Amino acid sequence: MAAACRFLPALRRGLRPQWRAHSEVCVCYFSASSSHNARFYNDPTEAVKDIPDGSTLLVGGFGLCGIPENLIGGLLKTGVKGITAVSNNAGVDDFGLGLLLKTKQIKRMVASYVGENAEFERQYLQGELEVELIPQGTLAEKVRAGGAGIPAFYTPTGYGTLIQEGGAPIKYNKDGTIAIASKPKEVKEFNGRQFVMENSITGDFALVKAWKADRAGNVVFRKTARNFNQPMCKAAKVTVVEVEEIVDTGSFAPEDIHIPSIYVDRIIKGESYKKRIERLTLRKEENSKPKPKKDSDLVRERIIRRAALEFPDADGINFIKKDITVHLQSENGVWAWGHVNLTMLGAMQVSKYGDLANWMIPSRLLTGSGNA
Repeated sequence: MAAACRFLPALRRGLRPQWRAHSEVCVCYFSASSSHNARFYNDPTEAVKDIPDGSTLLVGGFGLCGIPENLIGGLLKTGVKGITAVSNNAGVDDFGLGLLLKTKQIKRMVASYVGENAEFERQYLQGELEVELIPQGTLAEKVRAGGAGIPAFYTPTGYGTLIQEGGAPIKYNKDGTIAIASKPKEVKEFNGRQFVMENSITGDFALVKAWKADRAGNVVFRKTARNFNQPMCKAAKVTVVEVEEIVDTGSFAPEDIHIPSIYVDRIIKGESYKKRIERLTLRKEENSKPKPKKDSDLVRERIIRRAALEFPDADGINFIKKDITVHLQSENGVWAWGHVNLTMLGAMQVSKYGDLANWMIPSRLLTGSGNA
């Protein structure tokens, strides 16, 4: 029984263990029946039509990058209700999960960030939507742990805040009072430091966007579209993947496959990808006049200019000196590097110990703890 615990992810996917004795070594391998082979669909609505009301859906994507656009469109057509959606954020008002918010198909959002979604904010503050805001790294690990068969883990993030103490508003009443509040979480000390216990996350269905799939069901992602998509494939009972291209089996080198076919149940080739930009910023013409700066702008710029002096060569930041080299590291790791040397964060308050308060103001919208 102890040995079988190593294979929880495979067992959760319905794969049957097969044991064979070789000399003095007992070998275990898994085989899947034909019912577990990835099934290919032509219509995204057909791929999601059996998702019942009240389901928990793990939806990949980060902002508007790597979201399963066609599968979300399929859910709009099925009209499924009472969804608990687990995703980094809920897109924008007219794109991504924002479309399902507008039709009131989502009952609860489990996310790290509200983002540029005014309807998300309105429904939450008006008591029409339940919202669990989770620090981004914690959310990613909760999903990864769920896919690995780990029921819970400890993290220092959130200790001493409402995340640990409980009382964060999940749902408001119409009068602004709290209808549902978060519950306190268990705390344990390791090596003199306090850690919060977080339960892992699993789902009934995962809706995932990938770059390519072969006809055996193996999946490859492209650049930052891996984000939450990859761990979500392993954390749901049924994984539905939409891809931009379907290729012949054998097109991928085994070491290049990001998600093997045992974690993929359904595949649809998506069409008409919009590749939206959440907040478009264009370079200004050289002869254009800059907008007058407010006092708050001047204060922020002074802080940034002073902080920039602390950054040595090879670290990226605005207001850098002309004689240093810059390498930019994106929030979700375009370069796939390891740890960066220095990070600069914005915060509402900073204690003398370096503790940050950066995501909640009482009685106002909490936009999410994000990645800071």
